[in-house]
This record gives sequence, C-alpha cells and structure tokens, in this order.
Amino acid sequence: MQEVHAVKNLDTVKLISHLLEKRFSKQMADVWNIGLNLALRISDLLSIKFTDIKEDRLFITESKTGKTASIKLNVKALDLLIQIKQEFPHHIYVFQSYRNQQAKSSISRPITRRAVSHAFSEVGVEVGIRLGTHSMRKTRGYHLYQSTKDLARVMKMLRHGSEAVTLRYIGITQEDVDKDFVELEI
Repeated sequence: MQEVHAVKNLDTVKLISHLLEKRFSKQMADVWNIGLNLALRISDLLSIKFTDIKEDRLFITESKTGKTASIKLNVKALDLLIQIKQEFPHHIYVFQSYRNQQAKSSISRPITRRAVSHAFSEVGVEVGIRLGTHSMRKTRGYHLYQSTKDLARVMKMLRHGSEAVTLRYIGITQEDVDKDFVELEI
C-alpha cells in the first residue's frame, strides 16, 4: 500500500471537496469534510451512527485501539451532520450506502472503505497528491501542528503514543526542521 500524504495547502483542501462532489457525489465530499474535522481513522469514520452523536459530541470506540473517543463537534462538522440527518432521516449510519440496490432490501451498511479510497485516489491524481483515506486525518494533524506548533496537542488529538510517529504521520520532514532553523534567527 502506497503512503498517502497530508494536504498542506488549504485551497487544495477545498478543491478536493469540490472535485469529490463533482466527480463522485455529495456523500464523498461529506466524508472528506467531516473526516477532516474529526481526524478519525476511516474505519471509525464510516462506522459512525447517528446514535453516536449526543448534542455537540461524538462518542465512539476506536476499532484499532479500543480506546473511547469523545470528540466535540465544531460548527462545520455539526452543520454537515445535521444536513445529512435531515436529508436521510431513516438512515442509521451517517455515511450509509444508498446507491447499491442490495442495500435497499438488506441490512443497513455504511459505504465501503474501498469506494472512498477509489474516489480519493482519483481526485488525488487530478490534483497531484497521493490522496487516500488517511489523508483527512493527516491533514488535520498537519494543520493543527502548523497553527499551534504544539506536538503534544497533535499527538493527543490523533491519540498517538510517540512524537516520532506523529511527526512522520503529519509529514514534518527534516527539510521542514532545517527550514525552521534557517528562518528563525534570534
């Protein structure tokens, strides 16, 4: 599996959302936009049920770690979640599959990771970035780090156990560190 990247340019973040909606669906754009704001792994993001949301908080048990996450929803995420619920009041999952004919007659399921991965990969080619399902989480981590320079805060948000993992994860390279040394003169 090829490593995917954080999207470091905010205009490109918006462009990706636009392209996902135009090339694939509003639902794919919603996955991108909500995923950026929640910084969850794709398996956890796609498994969110409307019952996991209590007022302005999301409560979820992470499938990879078994840790419980309580995430305060920002205005953008909350607005998107409300819109989805209003449009699909009978859905169980936030990102429920509704295009597949089998889904209409069988048990409710979220859209697949594979479908999201395909859409993101295609749009990534178009914008020239290795884009994948982890790009949302990496992008949020990268931009939090850029705005705060607080690695411990980013580690806590991503629920990582090591600074080295977090730095590699968000795409902070030795080149970035060298640039900081050159640009900051005291």
